[in-house]
Amino acid sequence: MKIDTFTGGYFQTNGYLLTHNGAAWLIDAPDGIADWLATREIVPEALLLTHLHYDHIIDAAVVKERFDCPIWSHSQPDPDLTLETVLKESIGWPFNVTPFESDHLMAGKTEVEIGGLNFDLYHVPGHSPDSLCFAPRISSSEAADGPPVLFGGDVLFQGSIGRTDFPHGNHDQLLEGILSKLYPLPGETVVYPGHGPATTVGVERIQNPYVRA
Repeated sequence: MKIDTFTGGYFQTNGYLLTHNGAAWLIDAPDGIADWLATREIVPEALLLTHLHYDHIIDAAVVKERFDCPIWSHSQPDPDLTLETVLKESIGWPFNVTPFESDHLMAGKTEVEIGGLNFDLYHVPGHSPDSLCFAPRISSSEAADGPPVLFGGDVLFQGSIGRTDFPHGNHDQLLEGILSKLYPLPGETVVYPGHGPATTVGVERIQNPYVRA
């Protein structure tokens, strides 16, 4: 399993390309990731969205069209979840997210199989009501070539957590979800967040000033 990181857009949002056994999966679609993907001459099996805030989905429509790539998300996008409405009203940002539809919805699921790879799903609302964390699961017949990983979106960061002052944000809900769903994972689990550097569950349990086990 190999993970490459792309960082783009005004908020320096991370997107990830996961490759395994000759196939690839894209996690989130920040601004510019479609062109980056094209230079690598890779067609992903799917685009998985950790949540629908605009900085994570700006390139979703072009990825879907250019690579004929199905989109998986918790919910269908709308201007409320993408934050288009609140940002236009509060700070007057003149932007629009190119409309797209998700092909597969994951609300209520705890695991999915996408393009031959299984993912465990952790619904951790609080930053956004649709926030999902994805943990690719290698089959028992394959030898793991590294520690377990978690694509955490804007839930858990190195030394921080997702902000909860957006519409539908809920600080207590976010803390409860991290404590009950993410911190029980093995300490060596590498967390690839939506912004900033990777960390591990074990480090955050001990050192994160916002939520300690």
